Amino acid sequence: MSKTTFSRIIAGTMTWGIWGKNASKNQMIDLMRCCLENNITTFDHADIYGGYTTENTFGNAFGESQIEREKIQLISKCGIQLLSENRTNKIKHYDYSKAYIVWSVEQSLKNLQTDYLDLLLLHRPSPLMQPDEIAEAILQLKKEGKILDFGVSNFTPIQTDLIQTKTKVNYNQIQFSVADFEAMLDGSLDYMQMHDITPMAWNPLGSLFSTNSEKSLRIKKLAETLSLKYNVEADVLFLAWILKHPSGILPVCGTTDKTRIANLMKATTVEMELEDWFAFWEESQGYKVP
Repeated sequence: MSKTTFSRIIAGTMTWGIWGKNASKNQMIDLMRCCLENNITTFDHADIYGGYTTENTFGNAFGESQIEREKIQLISKCGIQLLSENRTNKIKHYDYSKAYIVWSVEQSLKNLQTDYLDLLLLHRPSPLMQPDEIAEAILQLKKEGKILDFGVSNFTPIQTDLIQTKTKVNYNQIQFSVADFEAMLDGSLDYMQMHDITPMAWNPLGSLFSTNSEKSLRIKKLAETLSLKYNVEADVLFLAWILKHPSGILPVCGTTDKTRIANLMKATTVEMELEDWFAFWEESQGYKVP
């Protein structure tokens, strides 16, 4: 079975709800339409976003949007149990029992007002994961048509191998940006290329626009110069840097600014020159490439 196809840039919804913009129903519909107008057709969720509320808010908006389900792809994640007024948890923990995975997906489907997820991810690894039980849940959900594809998030290669002893992992959503590039040095991205696992990158702009650390200032100074050369904004360059990696990384962008959303896909048209790519890496490290 072939892997699900997602848009080259993915819309991250973590800050669409009460953890950020707190968008109204109409604002969410506008954001969805803005994404689609700019060929961003994939929406990344997790059950915990907004303290277990954002999927429902998005789903209510989607239900009224008249957007055809076949025109979009929905990703969600499960496994993290937060302290929340919407749960009876006494401590933050992870649950990857078969019963919980199945129940969580069914809750996400109900909240998102859809019959299926295009992709389910295990949100973070747990020391108590049992690959057999996880595989049983994934097999059942696929057979029932409730999920089309399966992956993980924030998993190391060894943790991924553990899951793959029982069921194929097709995606891994990790932290990766020009400012957080460890995954290309510690073997994570090499492993994914070797095992036909598509990486997704959360926080693909790092903290470049929210901090003025020495590293951020170095990177942004170079971006100012190269923005003139490539005639695109700095955030577009940072995404183009990620897209140049041969593992085929899909950036998950969480902006709720419609102007910025309209610019994101420009990154797919930027042919960043080799030396410029390494210049960004050098500025991020603060010293010459080894």
